Amino acid sequence: MNSIVEQNPEKIREFRFTGADFRFIRDLVGERTGIVLSDNKRDLVYGRLSRRLRQLGLSRFRDYCDLLQDGNDEEMVNFVNAITTNLTSFFRENHHFEFLAKDLLPNLLQKKVATNAPRRLRIWSAGCSTGEEPYSIAMVLKEVLGDDGNWDARILATDLDTRVLAKASSGIYEQERVEGLSKPRLRRWVKKGSGKNAGMVRMSPELRELITFKQLNLMDEWPMKGPFDFIFCRNVVIYFNKPTQQQLFDRYADLLDEQGHIFLGHSETMFQKTDRYKLIGKTIYQKEY
Repeated sequence: MNSIVEQNPEKIREFRFTGADFRFIRDLVGERTGIVLSDNKRDLVYGRLSRRLRQLGLSRFRDYCDLLQDGNDEEMVNFVNAITTNLTSFFRENHHFEFLAKDLLPNLLQKKVATNAPRRLRIWSAGCSTGEEPYSIAMVLKEVLGDDGNWDARILATDLDTRVLAKASSGIYEQERVEGLSKPRLRRWVKKGSGKNAGMVRMSPELRELITFKQLNLMDEWPMKGPFDFIFCRNVVIYFNKPTQQQLFDRYADLLDEQGHIFLGHSETMFQKTDRYKLIGKTIYQKEY
């Protein structure tokens, strides 16, 4: 039996991918994005980056690692885009949007009016991926505001991946992506394509004008000053280690308005990570004031 093949199972792959290559990529991902890649993500890394090696005409991961180490800025963008995960859908974890429609937004609007506060609403969708989350927020916001045009409402939607931001900004989706929306929402907010655009849909201009899409690495300085009335940061911090999660939660709190809210993903928690929030619902937290 060939002992070399036994000790180097990566030789049977299309591209040679050693343990040293994986460790370099793992460390670079952690440094650039704060995402922690465990050893069981090795196959995921190989699958995500193999396309880049083919496009660059490389035969082994060592050469790709050298390219990244040499500081190729353009390839670094491609690298980050390839390795980050982007899975989302309209009204994902719908209980958050029900709370938004029935509790948070009505109470927030009433409080601002009662206290003569500026009729200003600022919302952040952090890790917005291809845009389904901010568009879902925008639908709820428009439905709650109704015909009251006296509110200055804006949604900031950010992501690390420039490719998904481009799709999100276009507001164009395959028709199957919106099949879960109710008929009233489909009629009001979704425009069906025809002719060469058959099978595609586009979010209405009313929704698109509410949202500003920007590229942002959460590990970098944040240019926005806030305050935000609430933040959606769902299925994002799960990729970070505990110290980075603690840092992010504190930074979010600094940008939240007094008693502002933050929404996390279904498998995320602030337990033993910060004392600046209180849990008020299923993965819904309110800033302590």
